[in-house]
Amino acid sequence: MTRGEETREAVRREGAETASQGGMGREVVARCGLVARGVLYVLVGVLAVRVAFGDGGQEADRKGALQELTEQPFGGVLVWAVGIGLVCMMLWRLSEAVFGAAGPDGGKAGKRLASAARTVFYGVVAFSVLSFAAGSGGQRSSDEQSRDVTAKVMELPGGPWWVGAAGAAIAVGGVVIAVRAALRKFRKHLATDRMSDGVRKAVEFLGVTGGVARGAVFAAAGAFLAYAAVRYDPAEAKGVDDTLRAFTQTPAGPWLLVVVAAGLMLFGLFSWAMAIWRRV
Repeated sequence: MTRGEETREAVRREGAETASQGGMGREVVARCGLVARGVLYVLVGVLAVRVAFGDGGQEADRKGALQELTEQPFGGVLVWAVGIGLVCMMLWRLSEAVFGAAGPDGGKAGKRLASAARTVFYGVVAFSVLSFAAGSGGQRSSDEQSRDVTAKVMELPGGPWWVGAAGAAIAVGGVVIAVRAALRKFRKHLATDRMSDGVRKAVEFLGVTGGVARGAVFAAAGAFLAYAAVRYDPAEAKGVDDTLRAFTQTPAGPWLLVVVAAGLMLFGLFSWAMAIWRRV
């Protein structure tokens, strides 16, 4: 082998090693982020069940979930851990937006744009959780935040149209989440070759039921936001807590909320399963 060939081979090996290390780094942050997401969904589901059975003293949203964590042993540490995990979630989605997601179609423009939107979403959530952990913010409920933001946007030129468009987008997004879950679109992201048949069926059950419940909550919240735009009344906008409580006002009563809450808990378990078996 000539000196030039040796140099090219060394460069190739160095590039392969760097890419391998980058892939490992993305895998770590992705799995940490999925674990943190699962924690929040499980806790919100538990709080929603309490609301359904008349124990509505704590908000069934991110703030309520964080308050629940702080009451546990080493609660402050747990809240910080969730916040850092959500930062990892944001970084993972950012890497997908920049470098493309796993899979043959991960580099398509639509996939990158979706990852960019998720980056912004998880960035906001992570900031809120870390602010709560630091005691410098994040103390308002999702309902208060939703009404305040809606009121501010409505004051802008064409504000109601912007609010209505956002509500419609969230509602449509919720329907898409539910439909994709029902169609088991998540299976292409799973390393099913490492699963037994029983485990695969259990994970698919968690993904379908949890995804449909999650989509239902997003769709309902979006519908309330669109209704607030139509009524030109920011008070009609609802955060996660008020959206979940609204399920008790249906003919099914609190039992519909119980079903949705159970679905959110199952989605949390699904997130943990994805932390183990998702292809990153």
